[in-house]
This record gives sequence, C-alpha cells and structure tokens, in this order.
Amino acid sequence: MSAGEPIRIVVVDDHPLMREGLRALVTSLPDIEVVGEAGDGDAARREVQLTRPDVVVMDLHMPGVNGVEATRAIVRAVPATRVLVLTMFEDDESVFAAMRAGAFGYLVKGAKQEEIVRAVRSVAAGHAVFGPSVARRIIDFFAAGASRAPAPEPFPELTAREREVLDLIAAGRSNAAIARHLAISGKTVSNHITAIFAKLAVADRAEAIVRARQAGLGADLEQGASRADPG
Repeated sequence: MSAGEPIRIVVVDDHPLMREGLRALVTSLPDIEVVGEAGDGDAARREVQLTRPDVVVMDLHMPGVNGVEATRAIVRAVPATRVLVLTMFEDDESVFAAMRAGAFGYLVKGAKQEEIVRAVRSVAAGHAVFGPSVARRIIDFFAAGASRAPAPEPFPELTAREREVLDLIAAGRSNAAIARHLAISGKTVSNHITAIFAKLAVADRAEAIVRARQAGLGADLEQGASRADPG
C-alpha cells in the first residue's frame, strides 16, 4: 500500500448480509475500499490471489474451507496481505488457532463500527489488534504460565484421525505401516493424507512432515518407527 492510496480489503463471510454491512460501512470512508468478497475459505484464497488486498476481514466458521485454513493459505501465498478475524467465536481454541495461522487481528462480531474501522487501519499499518475480550484471554493465557495452561491442540482444522495419521507421517511411517498401526486400509490412509494436504495447504509429504515436526508431532513415535518399520 502506497502513501495516499486507500486500504484495499477483501471481506470473507458466509452470510451475505454481513458482507453487505461491511461494504456499506466503508463506502463513505475515503481511505478504505472493498475490492472483493468471498463466502468461504477456498473462494477467499482465490480472491486474495487475484486482487492482492492489504487486509482480509475474515470470518472463522464457514462451510467447506474454514477461516483458519484460509488464513494459513493466504499468509503463505500472499505474505503482504494481513488477516483481521471478525467472528462470533472468542473461545481459546478459535483465538489461538487463528493466531497460529497468522492472523494479525481478532475482533468479535458485535464490535462497534468505529472499532472495526480502526482495526482495519491498524492491521494495514502492521499493528496487531485484538478486541478487549480477546486481549483478556491472551493475557490470562500467558499469565497462567505454560505449565498450568493447557497447550492448544495442533492443527485444529484436522479431525482426530487425520491428526493421528499426520503424527505417524511425521514419525517417518510409510502408508502401509500407518494402515497396519491403525488397522485401516491403505486406501483409507491415502484418503486421509489427501485431506491433510488440502487442509494444511501443503504440496507434498516432505512439507507436511516439516509442518508437523514444527508443531511437535512425530517425536514420540520416531524412534519406535525407525525400528519397527524400516520401509
């Protein structure tokens, strides 16, 4: 964004009325313009790659590809675009999942119009922004200390079985070994892996392993896997 140019935003929400409301909100503002809309995470990713906005105002819970997955994909594909989450949910899992995915800000729906506008401007300028209730959750989490606060589940967008498969992939297990370990068919394993790659927006097994290892998966199984499953 160059000096003097308006902040270009894409609005992502599965409710058309919410998208229309945000568009109406910024219509009268000379420094913000809506350059695109999307009703789900996959459409959001395509729209952002097409328009290259400064800010994406992102809902989290949508059908199909959710906002967390979309945020992660957008941050990877268009790093200059910043994501401001605007959602009904302020539970710890949603907040920390969005932060881990790369969101710059997090507001709860019901925020005043001036608060939303101020957040868009701040995020566009590179500042992290959190609504009061969300900021309190973050402060409480760190004040409690990592030893007392439960660690957020890695990759909340995955199902429990998909996370189990990813854990085994990170440990170096082959598809056949995973099928034996979980007592499922090789085709089922392949289907789970395809879903994992899509949800994590990774291109191949190596990239999935890197992401999983960074999240702490695979470490407990690695030694046993190397002994029990050499292939």
